Amino acid sequence: MSSGPLSRFTVLDLTLVRSGPAAVRQLSDWGASVIKIEQPSNEPDDKPGGSAQFADYQNTHRNKQSISLNLKHPQGLALFYDLVRDADVVIENYRPDVKQKLKIDYETLAAINPRIVLASVSGFGQTGPYRERPGLDQIAQGLAGLMSVTGEPGRGPMRAGIPVADLTAGLFCAIGTLVALLDRERTGRGQWVHTSLLQAQLWMMDFQAIRWLINGEVPGQSGNDHPTSSPTGVFSTQDGHINIAAMGNAIFARLCDVLDLTELKTDERFISVISRARHRAALNQAINEKTRCRPTQAWIDRLNEAGVPCGPILDMEHVFEDPQVQALGVTRTVTHPDEGEIQVLGPAFALSAHESKDYTVAPRRGDDNEAIYQGRLGLSSDTLRRLKSDGVI
Repeated sequence: MSSGPLSRFTVLDLTLVRSGPAAVRQLSDWGASVIKIEQPSNEPDDKPGGSAQFADYQNTHRNKQSISLNLKHPQGLALFYDLVRDADVVIENYRPDVKQKLKIDYETLAAINPRIVLASVSGFGQTGPYRERPGLDQIAQGLAGLMSVTGEPGRGPMRAGIPVADLTAGLFCAIGTLVALLDRERTGRGQWVHTSLLQAQLWMMDFQAIRWLINGEVPGQSGNDHPTSSPTGVFSTQDGHINIAAMGNAIFARLCDVLDLTELKTDERFISVISRARHRAALNQAINEKTRCRPTQAWIDRLNEAGVPCGPILDMEHVFEDPQVQALGVTRTVTHPDEGEIQVLGPAFALSAHESKDYTVAPRRGDDNEAIYQGRLGLSSDTLRRLKSDGVI
């Protein structure tokens, strides 16, 4: 992308798999000039996260340029330093020790370009006894407690259905990068931003973590029910299931009216938020006996008319058919050289003064070698051929 609110920034992308690319995507979608740096190879793409032909890779690495560069080769490292001199951000998600081994740690980069922002995502953090361990999303989910509160009570730990630690670590890395760039406007200097899957997942534990830190309460699994508010959960309908969230006494009263369960409003078991949570099983049973008598959409219409939060439970085949999803315009179209027009997910927020548009397909390894090495660094064609034969690019 050549325009957008972040178009004045150049980002060197050393990321792999998901957490790091999730950070870079937040910047490239809004116009940052991103150069993805990949290890040279004559073999088909076999990197973690899939090849450029796979859907996930297309969604993760759109709106970038790609160069091949061997950072372990002295000439390759020198070329990387040349790129750093005019860049604003370097983003990486190697294990912490790799930065020092490759000589791309913050102290080294800042000596080349004091305005550079280095943004790092790791599994467990840059310090501590686990810093050198390989870390993946599921490991962070377990260590941070998410798997202990996910799933049905008594059924053992359960991972969340999405890579929540990866994605949120990427989001926090992007936020930290933007904060550092704003701070650079004040100080004139860059800095090192770092987060981890573990830190991101702990932040996401939110009120579950606070219940322990302040009250000493160990939260458990509650399945599809809200851990503290009832009735909030999944209920059977004539043709499937429905989500209902009747939090608070006023909404609960409206729910009872819609379901023709007015007697529950004065039942001592359900008279307050606390008592409803205590007698959740009996309350859910009473609601289920009513909701299973009508189709999902009939209940959605009635409940929304009464001001009771509710909604369908859709699989991905039907999500993008939903009129509200379509109205939000959450997808973008890119043109793939082999597959033609394909759709990827757009950004999760909108700006009134800018549109995130003109997406480009995820590049193949080294697609932009000439554009970057010749156009940005001024290397000749002969030099590029020599660097390629020497295994540098």
